[in-house]
Amino acid sequence: MAGNASRGVGPVGVLALQGDFREHARVLSSFGADVITVRRPSELALVSGLVIPGGESSVIDKLSRMFGLAEPLKAAIAAGLPVYGTCAGLIMLADTVRDAIAGQQSFGGLDIVVRRNAFGNQRESFEVDIDVPELGDPAVHAVFIRAPVVEEVGERASILAALDDGRVIAVEQGNLLGTSFHPEMTDDYRFHRRFYNRVLATAFHS
Repeated sequence: MAGNASRGVGPVGVLALQGDFREHARVLSSFGADVITVRRPSELALVSGLVIPGGESSVIDKLSRMFGLAEPLKAAIAAGLPVYGTCAGLIMLADTVRDAIAGQQSFGGLDIVVRRNAFGNQRESFEVDIDVPELGDPAVHAVFIRAPVVEEVGERASILAALDDGRVIAVEQGNLLGTSFHPEMTDDYRFHRRFYNRVLATAFHS
């Protein structure tokens, strides 16, 4: 796979195996993007960018392999497809996952180590305002639901945001973007816009 800007930008995909994919599709559509849901390799082959939503990372992993999506998606990520992962999507983009269930795999691509459910169960969900220098003012209102934490950041990845206690919750590496939290559950779509701008600039095609 390779990028080819001369052909223009294709649709933006939202991985729709499980999780809150409809909310991401709504946000991207508000930018004027042509959005399609992705469940099969034939649909993945159409997109110029992909969002991997929140949900349950072990289920996303299992279903992606069942539908034959895992290997094509790994190849697309390696070839430069812009991808934005939120919560479980961040886990799926991590090269290393701690507290994974037996046999669980990720797509990889982000040079990070992530811990699943680092903040506890759903009853321990919370919201907080975070400073994201790359996005400027105002602070980003972040919603955390059974969220992962980035415990190690490799040389190829960069930190976009951390909590006051230093725990990393947003990272970027080339065309890959990941957040522990759920911007689609707020009315602040600057992370989605950052991702979509990368899609427009890259014009990736399979």
